[in-house]
Amino acid sequence: MKIHTLLKKEEIDSVQMNKDKIAVVFDVLLATSTITACFYYGANRVIPVMDGNEALVEAKNIQDREVALVGEYNGVTIEGFLDPLPSILQRQVLGKDVILSTTNGTVAIRKSSSAKEVYIASLLNGNTVCEHIAKQYNGETIIVVCSGSSNTFCLEDFYGAGYFISQLIKTIGIENVELTDSSLAATLFYENRAHESLQILTKSRVGANLKKYHYEYDLSFVSQQGVLPLVLKLEDKKYITSVTNSVIKPL
Repeated sequence: MKIHTLLKKEEIDSVQMNKDKIAVVFDVLLATSTITACFYYGANRVIPVMDGNEALVEAKNIQDREVALVGEYNGVTIEGFLDPLPSILQRQVLGKDVILSTTNGTVAIRKSSSAKEVYIASLLNGNTVCEHIAKQYNGETIIVVCSGSSNTFCLEDFYGAGYFISQLIKTIGIENVELTDSSLAATLFYENRAHESLQILTKSRVGANLKKYHYEYDLSFVSQQGVLPLVLKLEDKKYITSVTNSVIKPL
């Protein structure tokens, strides 16, 4: 299994996302963590969009379901939308289609959509995604996508990528894995700080900003490793659904 890691979403264009690739997208702070939380809170599905305008168009096209509009742009909540924070969405998404617009994570998901499969991963569910991919693997190259932030590298995504790759190595064996240098670097970084997820997230640029605005609960929640047995996948290049049948215990 060859595993390559992209350090920001802008690098997606350097890789031909096709039927030989499986994309695993990370935006730990916060899009992919928020998507995972939405399914934990009972969302029906999540529709990742490129921007607020597309979100409004999607909402108009959904006639037979309840919808929650959620989104931010450059860290500012879009007017009329819910803030994309787990603490805010906990009682807002049950049974609804969540239309989510973020500056980085949802864009990374959509830009990866030509891959054979696109999985949504975070610290919360990375191990379950890893186990699922290991069972379904059929010779594809695994592309781990760190969303980054507006064309810059993000420490927390790199840490999440290392967590995921480390779990894959444990699952299928180091002798069965070929890591590019970026994947090896992410794995070594994670394994040297494996028990420091909250500290890593809090010290990152985005995490420090969340702490400044007193979102410590969200930082703590999304820093938990492997607590939600959810496999989330992009279907028809448009909808994120859960393919997991596991019973999820309350955290």
